[in-house]
Amino acid sequence: MATSSLNCGVCDLRNISKLSAIWCTECDEGLCEGCQEHHSLSKGSRNHTVIPISEYRKLPSDVIKISQFCDKHNEKYIIYCKKHECPCCSSCIVQSHNRCDEIVKLDDVIKNPKTSNAFYEIEQTLVEVVENIGKIRQDRQKNQLTLSETRKQIEKEIAETRIAINNHIDKIQADIIKELCASEDKESRKIRQLLISLEEKQQEILSLQDSISDIKQNASDLQTFFVYETNRK
Repeated sequence: MATSSLNCGVCDLRNISKLSAIWCTECDEGLCEGCQEHHSLSKGSRNHTVIPISEYRKLPSDVIKISQFCDKHNEKYIIYCKKHECPCCSSCIVQSHNRCDEIVKLDDVIKNPKTSNAFYEIEQTLVEVVENIGKIRQDRQKNQLTLSETRKQIEKEIAETRIAINNHIDKIQADIIKELCASEDKESRKIRQLLISLEEKQQEILSLQDSISDIKQNASDLQTFFVYETNRK
């Protein structure tokens, strides 16, 4: 089952501590180099999907926690109950879902989730969000530049006007400049804060894209399915 431990699962059963070299998504455990060779030659596991342990580490922690085995009975999930929206092992079916009508094979439910329209739509939405954030940041940066240029232009006009006016207008000029600078400073602070927030949000989205990319490449179909189900809810 999925675990934070990266020791070889087979060696652990023999009370031997060895680091895993690969992760088998179907056995749901890590394997050292020695066990990996036996695993790749064994008739029952030679066609299993395996990934380097370094790639497995890249998966989000919530994905790694998704196991192919029932927490209650320690048996592999084989059925999906649509009524309760949960996977079931053989013991679960007998004990808790024997009266449920909407029961289907788990393999049929999780078939090709990474190429599904729903998963594609999530990816496209993330791409659009990143693009929109980029456009907003660019627009706000232009606004910030415009504020500075506008301030300089107003100061120039005020300076030119001051030559032709009296002391009373001089006071008005000083008050206007002070108010103008305060307004620019206030708006600039708002824009800077917004730019920081947008950049942080953009980094979050990019990180999520990386996670989705890692999920597509390295997560099992079961893990991918439940990540989608969790986000859909």
